[in-house]
Amino acid sequence: MTVTAPPRPPRPSDPVDREEIEAIVEALIEEARQRTRRRRRRNGAVVTLVALVGVAVFAVFGRSAQSQTASPALAARSSLFAGTANSKIAFTSERFGGQASGGLYVVNGDGSGKRRLTSTAWHQTPAWSPDGQALAFQSSYDHSYVYVINADGSGERKLTETDSGAPSWSPDGRKIAFAGQPDEHRYAFDLYIANADGSEQQRLTRNVALGPEGEAPRWSPDGRKIAFVSRREGNSEVYVVNAGGSGERRLTHNPAYDGDLAWSPDGRKIVFVSNWQVYAMNADGSGKRRLTRSAARDVSPAWSPDGQTIAFERRLGRRSTGACSRCARASIFEVYVMNANGSGQRRLSHERTKRFSGVGSHGAEPLWSPDGRKIAFRSARDGNWEIYVMNADGGGQRNLTRNPAEDDCCFAWSPAQQ
Repeated sequence: MTVTAPPRPPRPSDPVDREEIEAIVEALIEEARQRTRRRRRRNGAVVTLVALVGVAVFAVFGRSAQSQTASPALAARSSLFAGTANSKIAFTSERFGGQASGGLYVVNGDGSGKRRLTSTAWHQTPAWSPDGQALAFQSSYDHSYVYVINADGSGERKLTETDSGAPSWSPDGRKIAFAGQPDEHRYAFDLYIANADGSEQQRLTRNVALGPEGEAPRWSPDGRKIAFVSRREGNSEVYVVNAGGSGERRLTHNPAYDGDLAWSPDGRKIVFVSNWQVYAMNADGSGKRRLTRSAARDVSPAWSPDGQTIAFERRLGRRSTGACSRCARASIFEVYVMNANGSGQRRLSHERTKRFSGVGSHGAEPLWSPDGRKIAFRSARDGNWEIYVMNADGGGQRNLTRNPAEDDCCFAWSPAQQ
């Protein structure tokens, strides 16, 4: 004899789906109706109502959960390249060794729309205005001067009349800081600021031994201070000065090289390179902390826009090649990232970038996109220096400039355009 057991309510451990729940609920409702048609009409109605409400709640919550799960994913997919696609990269291009056809170029963050802005070469250190509408740059075609040009290539104008370079925009876009050569010094460069149209130039320092082709001065995020590197004591040290010229202060005291600096996005810290390792310190020079400890040379630190991560270049080795052991050297450059406290160091590029390079040539130089989703860097993996971009986790590495005839360098991301 076969005995058919009545349906039981679902247990929490049972793997059920919506159709199974509805079938069980319907069976329970029918059983309740048959057993309580006369004596428990009211209770049967309550059971039915509760069961139906349960099904309705399940359906509503199921749709809501699906919507809540899908919406962020869809939003993330739709915005994945928004900040990158709407921003641009400015870079300079020239034949290896400085023989000159190149010029100043811009390319979209996704690699499209590359165009040349200037007709002459020997341009360096392009810097975007905060609104992304203009570029300041150094041109050494004749003498070294600072120029400004609109982002579409129009309106090129010279800002300085004496040897100068390494321009840097203030966060509000009203001022440009640069290294300028005063009349009384032939080779010593001081820190200057001027209005964005070149007017009201003001000398902030005296004989700081800046170089027009050296590191650009760095404005603090609030625009109140300017950090810079000076060799006035015989070796490079990090200094800071108020934007009005007062309060100059030396932040590092080290017989080794100190420089290659960058402000944190909140302006509370400065990351810099000392003796080929990356350090961080508070904005007043206190709390110095070593972040990297490697036998390699760690340089070019760059904060992510959220301030949580630092990208940097690691020069993994230098070795002699060819017949000339003193002049032919191959360097290996890789892009690394780490947490802002120095933990979690990991390599993002794995192509073992190599290049026969002359004095002053080097690669990697990571820079974050304005949305923090991409990192641009410089690589010679294809035989000449070109600008590449990759995801913040190292995936999707792509050559943006594709310019085998010349070397591309000196690049800068623009702010994202809305």
